[in-house]
Amino acid sequence: MAITRIKVRDGAEIACEKRGYTKASPPIVLVHSLGMDHTFWDPVASLLVGTTTVLTYDCRGHGVSDKPEGRYWVEQFADDLADLVEHFDWRTVVVAGASMGGCVALAYAAAYPDRAAGLGLFDTTAGYNAPDPWEERAVTAETKGLEAMVEFQTTRWFTDAFRERHKDVVEKAVAVFLANPARCYAQTCRMLGAFDITHALPRLKMPARIVVGEEDYATPVAMSETLHRGLARSSLTVIPNARHLTPLEYPNKIAAQLQMLLVTVSV
Repeated sequence: MAITRIKVRDGAEIACEKRGYTKASPPIVLVHSLGMDHTFWDPVASLLVGTTTVLTYDCRGHGVSDKPEGRYWVEQFADDLADLVEHFDWRTVVVAGASMGGCVALAYAAAYPDRAAGLGLFDTTAGYNAPDPWEERAVTAETKGLEAMVEFQTTRWFTDAFRERHKDVVEKAVAVFLANPARCYAQTCRMLGAFDITHALPRLKMPARIVVGEEDYATPVAMSETLHRGLARSSLTVIPNARHLTPLEYPNKIAAQLQMLLVTVSV
């Protein structure tokens, strides 16, 4: 698949990959989690391409997208997404994100409600309300490097049993994580520490499917319950024996949720 680089409004270039084709369903855009890149979605995207066009991309500061200096803001990431949608001349899209990607999806829907037909919100939150722990993680990245954080990350990402059975998936995720510049990872941590869009949830009227791992302690089930209460047209699914990265632990289940969402918004 060919990677396309698209210039967004502030001049940064965002790398993306479009696959599949559009039928009755709107295109779907998948936004990866912190420290990952567009390949995070490969297992899920491969199950969706027969239904609609699927766009995956590297958020700024990640993968092969540009990595500007300075602070990052979720609203900026949402504008990047809007510019990608505009580039492809799509009137409206379904946006799904995991963890950080879910935050971006929510921010996009709040800023561009007419351009969001539906939301997939996986292992995510409307606000962490924890700037100090995020600042601590940012400083660790800056002072000790991402290598020092691998054990911390992998035990949050995956259950013990999954790490034992699927070492290839874990190793690939770690390799993508370590390819990030510590500077960009740290600024994205600070971005998430400052993120809170809880106030906007009642305004979001599009259908949403919320999924969280039962053992997720990065964005616990209670955070998804808050989303579910705040989003009038949402459903909530808790996956047993799953932690923080359900699209990697259970791609079939996540793809099925997205297929159901696409049916809902295409009616």
